[in-house]
Amino acid sequence: MKKFGGKVLFLDRNDINTDEIIPAKYLTEITKIALKPYLLEDLKLGGFDPKKGIQGKTVIFTRENFGCGSSREHAPWALEVNDINAVIAKSYARIFRQNMYNCGMLALELPEEKIDYLFKEYAKSDTEMQIDIDKKKITVKSDKKTDTFDIKIDSYDEALIKAGGWVDFADKKY
Repeated sequence: MKKFGGKVLFLDRNDINTDEIIPAKYLTEITKIALKPYLLEDLKLGGFDPKKGIQGKTVIFTRENFGCGSSREHAPWALEVNDINAVIAKSYARIFRQNMYNCGMLALELPEEKIDYLFKEYAKSDTEMQIDIDKKKITVKSDKKTDTFDIKIDSYDEALIKAGGWVDFADKKY
C-alpha cells in the first residue's frame, strides 16, 4: 500500500468544482499525464497561482463540497498525475469522492470545527500531513506545532485504498 500524506496545499473555499480542478477544454486529452499542467488552472482564489502553488504538494486541504459539478473521472486523474494522493475536506460531491477511492486516492472528511482549526493554525505555515490508514489518524505538523486527529474510513473504501484502487481491487477479488 502506498503512503499517504506530504506537504499541504490549503485551498480556503467551499464548492471547488470539477471544472476548476480540470477545465473541460482538456477532457479530450487521451492520457492522464496530458492533464498535468492544467490542474486548478481556472480556480479563482485570492493569492493562489496554480503554476507556483501546486508543485511539491501532495495533500489538498479545503472546505466543503469539493469536487461538485460535472461527474468526471478526469478531476481525480489530474490530481493523481500531480502527485496529490489525498484531499481532506468537510464534504465532497458523492461521485467525485468515489472516483478518488476508485483511483486509489483518499477523500477524507473532517468536521467543520476541525477544518476551521486547521486553517487557523496551519494555513500560513509550511505544513505536512501524514495519514495512517491502519491507525485511522492524521498527524499535522508545521515548524511550530503538531496535532493528531482521528479519521473515519469505511471498510470498503479502505479496501480500495489498500488494493491501489478499483481495478486492482477487482482483479484481486473477482
